[in-house]
Amino acid sequence: MFESNLNEDPERQRVTRRAFLLSGSLAAAAIAAWSLRSAPPLLSSATPSGPIPEVEIVEFSAAGVPTGKVRVQKIVKSDADWRRQLSANAFDITRRADTEMAYTGSYWNLHQRGIFRCICCDTALFSSETKFDSGTGWPSYWQPIASENIIEAEDDSWGVRTAVACKRCDAHLGHVFNDGPPPTGLRYCINSASLRFIGG
Repeated sequence: MFESNLNEDPERQRVTRRAFLLSGSLAAAAIAAWSLRSAPPLLSSATPSGPIPEVEIVEFSAAGVPTGKVRVQKIVKSDADWRRQLSANAFDITRRADTEMAYTGSYWNLHQRGIFRCICCDTALFSSETKFDSGTGWPSYWQPIASENIIEAEDDSWGVRTAVACKRCDAHLGHVFNDGPPPTGLRYCINSASLRFIGG
């Protein structure tokens, strides 16, 4: 068997070699395309000049009780400042719109009562009252703690989705989908690394 391969027709060897090289090139191209496609979009990379805008959010006590709407300045920092404040993983996710792997975050299987605040600016974002097991491996909620505290925007980096960010600091949180439970039918699929849990 080995000898017959050595004596194989030269034309057939060329065809086989060409097919092998072509398949390797296609695999390399696919990997390159994937890396470009999955590269997260860059968010703000430098501290902008000019006046810092204000936004309206709802404040919550440590126990998760709303204390009223307030106007606050947006939190605007340079990448260097964010890197000093955040872990490398939290920076990549919140400031570069990356995504943690399913079932690896701290909160996907958390069942304690409390609220989830933004890891970057401490704004209250979600409550354990609306958290549910989506079977996806990410913390999932059927609504935010206050709609005023988040912003949603179209994200076409991988198909067309709706990205969710913190309204006060623009931290990327995750995405929202229309396959959640009642009463909203929504599933806010959020990265654990974007959140800080406060038990209550």
